[in-house]
Amino acid sequence: MENVYTEKEVLGDALAAEKAATDNYNTFANECVHKDVRDVILKCLDQEHSIQNDVFQIMHSKGLYPTPEAEEKKVEQAKQKFSCGVKETSF
Repeated sequence: MENVYTEKEVLGDALAAEKAATDNYNTFANECVHKDVRDVILKCLDQEHSIQNDVFQIMHSKGLYPTPEAEEKKVEQAKQKFSCGVKETSF
């Protein structure tokens, strides 16, 4: 018997694969010693993020990955929380 996958299952699998790929490329970049290799890995990471966003946007536009509208207050709180950046530390 032939398995037939829904569009949601196929796109969901693609999205999961892209999320895993970005996780892996991020780890590789963080642990890379050689600048030239790190630059190539970062380029791959950027490309994978782009692909992941494409898949997400397709799913979202088809209603396969709905996201609720955020309250303006929560958006402002998140912007404030993450706009500070990393605090300086001494080593």
